[in-house]
Amino acid sequence: MKHFQILSIVLLLASCSGKKDEGDAAGYFEADEVIVSAQQNGQLLSFTVKEGDSLHKGAVVGQIDVTGISLQKEQVKASITALSEKTTNVQPQLVLIQKQLVVQEAQLKQLLHEKQRTENLVKADAATPKQLDDLNAQIDQLQQQMNVTRQQLTVNATNVATQNRGVLSEKTPLEKSIAQFDDQIRKGVVVNPIAGTVLARYALEGEMAAIGKPLYKIANLDTLLLKAYVTGAQLPQIKIGQPVQVMSDVENKTYKGVISQISDKSEFTPKTIQTKEERANLVYAIKIRVPNDGYLKIGMYATTKF
Repeated sequence: MKHFQILSIVLLLASCSGKKDEGDAAGYFEADEVIVSAQQNGQLLSFTVKEGDSLHKGAVVGQIDVTGISLQKEQVKASITALSEKTTNVQPQLVLIQKQLVVQEAQLKQLLHEKQRTENLVKADAATPKQLDDLNAQIDQLQQQMNVTRQQLTVNATNVATQNRGVLSEKTPLEKSIAQFDDQIRKGVVVNPIAGTVLARYALEGEMAAIGKPLYKIANLDTLLLKAYVTGAQLPQIKIGQPVQVMSDVENKTYKGVISQISDKSEFTPKTIQTKEERANLVYAIKIRVPNDGYLKIGMYATTKF
């Protein structure tokens, strides 16, 4: 019995000495997932997204019905066109007044000529001073009429311009409405925001979409994030930008990663995460960026060495 107990202890020590190194920290792979939601209300006229599709940034993957918005835009454009019909053309009125002023200028020229002739006759005693006074009175009266005519030109031009400005002032708000409709029409096009692989699809062609309703989930799987936890004692050993080794459970492959984030707050040890010092109550979350050769998957377990 004694020999059996000794043999058991030897075997136990041998098995412990052959145990694989678990690394400095361990965790699971995750990715920066983006949930693409509808930005407009309406029926999904087309939606080509499928799970597993590789999409490039800016790819058009769907169209939401925006017929109602397009009709509202055309109605506003028609209202802008109708504004020109409400404006008044001032030119015919101004041309008529200008012709009247030309006639008055011709009359004034004739009276001034007649005044000069009468002045000469008065000097030669061939005309009376009263005739000269009458001509001066006619000239003064005509000049006053010409001043009134010039004022009419200014007043008519100003009044019509003011009236037209009031009508055309409606144009700017209508143009802003068109810009808003254009934005809503643009949001009816479903555009893929990032390059990556479709992880899940939440809508089908023909269904009704609503603003904020998720359509699909996508993530860039070229680089995955290993989220692991370290103890406070391990913090002095790591820093952001530090290269580390990442060991995957798949075929025991080793990858080169870079620490991209270290939490500035401690938290209680998660039950599903093991650290090098499992007895520690508080740990710090870190994220390691690991280039993916296609074998790494979201949720896969891996360990790391600093």
